[in-house]
Amino acid sequence: MHPEVTATLEAGVLLLALSDPARKNAMSPELGDALAARVAEFKDHPDLRAVILTGVNGAFSAGGDLAMLDRLRKESPEETYRFMKGFYARYLSILDFPVPVIAAIEGPAVGAGLCVALACDLIVVDHGAKLALNFVRLGLHPGMGATYLLPRKVGSQRAAELLYTGRFFDGAEAVALGLAIEAVAAEQVLPCAKKLATAIAAGGPLAQRDLKRALGVDRTALTLALEHEARAQSTSYQSEDLGEGLAAAAARRTPVFRGVRPSPVEVDS
Repeated sequence: MHPEVTATLEAGVLLLALSDPARKNAMSPELGDALAARVAEFKDHPDLRAVILTGVNGAFSAGGDLAMLDRLRKESPEETYRFMKGFYARYLSILDFPVPVIAAIEGPAVGAGLCVALACDLIVVDHGAKLALNFVRLGLHPGMGATYLLPRKVGSQRAAELLYTGRFFDGAEAVALGLAIEAVAAEQVLPCAKKLATAIAAGGPLAQRDLKRALGVDRTALTLALEHEARAQSTSYQSEDLGEGLAAAAARRTPVFRGVRPSPVEVDS
């Protein structure tokens, strides 16, 4: 099936579901295009009061499409830099909603997949969710706004620990860290998110939209972070480390990184 994002608007609450079940909703350009199209379709809808973003088949997103990452290793640094800037923009279009967005995480939310959830205003997660910003475990610099969005949720030191180690953690720890507001049983994630969205939708819409602007991300700071991330990732794609990380992931073994930096190549802005 072609990746898609399903949409249902009811009583002011828009439910968006990432749908590429065969790959556990892995972050691909096609799925990103589908999400951006839904944002463009509904962001100015007069009845919109709140948004829920989730994934189908018990998975939020397994993270970046590994086949895509391998293909990018064959491209030039300039091409990968430009590709990543566009790739981020597809998914971070979720920030264009003028109303609060709730991420409803069931199952895995890994790497870029977790970053998309971090771009949401509120996160509800299942107790047993498999969460990580595991970029470094692949030999890849973090992207998708991780270096800005994560510290904003959990603070600078805890964000540094999670990004430097790339370790996995569950929904209960996500709440303890301040990354999510509530951890519930998997089957209760969506009902919990809907209850929260309904409460938000009952508020005055003008006040809610002004509040969203007040509490929302600093777009200038995020843009600077994304610029750095895209440039750093374009270097990672040229490294032996990423090749080893992807091979290790495919073989389900521990990677052995050598830390050999590729020769610097000028990237045009």
